[in-house]
Amino acid sequence: MKNSTSVDTLVHQGRDKKQSNWIPTVLIGLSIAYVSLIIYIPAVNVFHQAFHKGIEPFLSNFGEPAFLNAVKVTLLLALIVVPINTVFGLCAAWSIARHQFPGRTLLLSIIDLPLSISPVVAGLMIMLLYGNQGWFGTWFKAQGIDIVFALPGMILATAFVSMPFVVREVIPVLEEAGVDQEEAARTLGASDWQIFWRVTLPNIRWGLMYGVLLTNARAMGEFGAVSVVSGNVANVTQTLPLFVEEAYKDYNTEAAFSAAVLLALLAAVTLVLKEVLESKTRIKDQ
Repeated sequence: MKNSTSVDTLVHQGRDKKQSNWIPTVLIGLSIAYVSLIIYIPAVNVFHQAFHKGIEPFLSNFGEPAFLNAVKVTLLLALIVVPINTVFGLCAAWSIARHQFPGRTLLLSIIDLPLSISPVVAGLMIMLLYGNQGWFGTWFKAQGIDIVFALPGMILATAFVSMPFVVREVIPVLEEAGVDQEEAARTLGASDWQIFWRVTLPNIRWGLMYGVLLTNARAMGEFGAVSVVSGNVANVTQTLPLFVEEAYKDYNTEAAFSAAVLLALLAAVTLVLKEVLESKTRIKDQ
């Protein structure tokens, strides 16, 4: 009886093992199929559409004045917004990580707001505040300063949508590093600036660089909020994502896909740098 029971047990275990072996295979297959349908196939199609007539038509699109201006505006927005959000992110992260104060949780929630709100809604809020009939727009208009449908409005929209990344990447690093090294440097007579440059910054550099990388990627790829406040005027307030939409609507598909390939390559570079920074962070943690 004992031998029969043990044999039955082994048989049941073998069946359970066979049944459980196909579950990971099915889940992996479903995941690959879903990612391929949503990401890989559309990405491959973009490159196919951009290069299906050859390399020369692809490269010739880069000489169009509207395309060159869109690249210029996109880079200008990134060069302005990324440093601003980097400084803000460092200050906000240090204040939140190093101090307990009333409203701390509320401040964190407000900083996360751009991650949860639609970019189009963000652009609409800027319009309501800084438009010609907005709360502050009438004053700016009286001073002869254009906010919406001009570069300042685009800067505000881009800064809004890319604001949380540096904060969210630096706060955990600061909390993990603690304050022991900073306090030791202070007892040795180091000033606050010396502590920041020689103690705090080296400890958070990889997290900071990761946050800056994400901020730059979001700033260069933003569409919704910028489309609302810019007016999408070719050769004036048109960024690369807006150029892609406008060129596609005008049936200039080669130019649209060429610009899309450039944005895709920027995304690929971002992913590579992201993996490098994450590996650096893992090595430091070990």
